[in-house]
Amino acid sequence: MPVIEVTSLHKRYGDLVAVDDVSFTVAAGEIFGVLGPNGAGKTTTVECVAGLRVPDRGGVSVLGLDPRRDAAQLRQRVGVQLQESQLPDQLRVAEALELYASFYRDPADPAGLLDRLGLGDKRNTPYKKLSGGQKQRLSIALALVGNPSVAILDELTTGLDPQSRRDTWALIEQIRDSGVTIVLVTHFMEEAERLCDRVAVIDRGRVVALDSPAGLVSAVLPEQRVRFRPSAPVDDRLLTDLPEVIAVHRTGGQLVVTGTGDVLHSVTSVLARNQIIAADLRLEQSTLDDAFVELTGRRPAV
Repeated sequence: MPVIEVTSLHKRYGDLVAVDDVSFTVAAGEIFGVLGPNGAGKTTTVECVAGLRVPDRGGVSVLGLDPRRDAAQLRQRVGVQLQESQLPDQLRVAEALELYASFYRDPADPAGLLDRLGLGDKRNTPYKKLSGGQKQRLSIALALVGNPSVAILDELTTGLDPQSRRDTWALIEQIRDSGVTIVLVTHFMEEAERLCDRVAVIDRGRVVALDSPAGLVSAVLPEQRVRFRPSAPVDDRLLTDLPEVIAVHRTGGQLVVTGTGDVLHSVTSVLARNQIIAADLRLEQSTLDDAFVELTGRRPAV
């Protein structure tokens, strides 16, 4: 049985359909990404999963529980880090964690959790004096203090500098390795490629793609480009006759070969047979960002 199962989820706000027939499952131990442009319905979807919003129709099951019927029981087993979260400026780090721990029957040890998340030396620091990265780590700690089986993390690294973002990614991988299933809402394609086992791309309230990041890119944009400088003149037909090659064009002194499958091996093999050296050889593949634009017609907000 999946840890999370969403079936034909629908949510409307007046005339606006925010979520329109969304379905997906999340397996135990997965990091499952939810991607989409601003206003696509990502946050509404995960808030329905967390029991923070009531869908108009459709089904949601989390750990075999109904977020509406079993809300109290589910709150003990699901940790949530919201996109917009703020604590009182003067509340100290340890006080915040001890307060949240008091909401759970079997909480994690607050002091141990702070040490694990690199906040042990900040336990007496007021919230307003934390850096952006430290505030994000505290929000993760608050989501984990109940010893959840599932953690829902919404736009976790927005506003962080590149190093803090990568530190947070490493932390998320450690959390998953400890046995927590993670649902990650993000608009950072690099983040999704690094962390997620599978991703659902939501656009205008609907799931338009569902696969692993690599599988999604391969399905949407299977073409690759081999770029190099040949050591001798190359007849285009030498390359276009290869079954993997779609097109050949020249830019300056470079040849750019577009193809599919194992186009790199095919191109280098035919060059070697003709004693042509491929200098500055580079394989260019499409990214999740490219696939996202292809699927939605829009670049993710940054």
